[in-house]
Amino acid sequence: MRAATDWALAGRASAVVTAPISKETWRRAGLPDNGHTGYLTRASGAPRTAMMFWSAGLKVLLFTIHVPLREVAPALSSPEIVSFLRFADRELRRLFHRPFRFLVAGLNPHAGEGGYLGSEEREIIAPALAAVSGPLEVIGPLPPDAVFLQAQREGPETVVICWYHDQGLIPFKLLHRNQGVNLTL
Repeated sequence: MRAATDWALAGRASAVVTAPISKETWRRAGLPDNGHTGYLTRASGAPRTAMMFWSAGLKVLLFTIHVPLREVAPALSSPEIVSFLRFADRELRRLFHRPFRFLVAGLNPHAGEGGYLGSEEREIIAPALAAVSGPLEVIGPLPPDAVFLQAQREGPETVVICWYHDQGLIPFKLLHRNQGVNLTL
């Protein structure tokens, strides 16, 4: 991993292709990173990175990566979401030379059900989406249990924004495990 990353950063390689790793083993070996994305962030000195899962049929981008579920809601803020969406849009345009549509999952069941099942959608997520709407095509917050079906219907230029690891990875791995890749933005 270290050699491949060094080669890519030096321009001797165009990309780094990896296999799954054991995060527990990395920790026992003294590596401070929670996986590939954390390692690449630290090694490259990039101010921001993001973990994305890409297949022809589904594209998923994670707001948080390997954090406990209890830390997800406190990590959400409208300014951070705005920054994340602008970063994602900029990187995807840079890599693929085209715009993408973002379907944003709610954090809570039924996207909060108007505040009855959680207020993060109304108080944090929706204002952030309003702030980037126009320059970016963003739709949401949408019920997490329906957003993936909508993404598949909308086509290959659609990216689902998920707030935590399992929200995005369970549907992705169920539907596209053998056709998808992890792409670090």
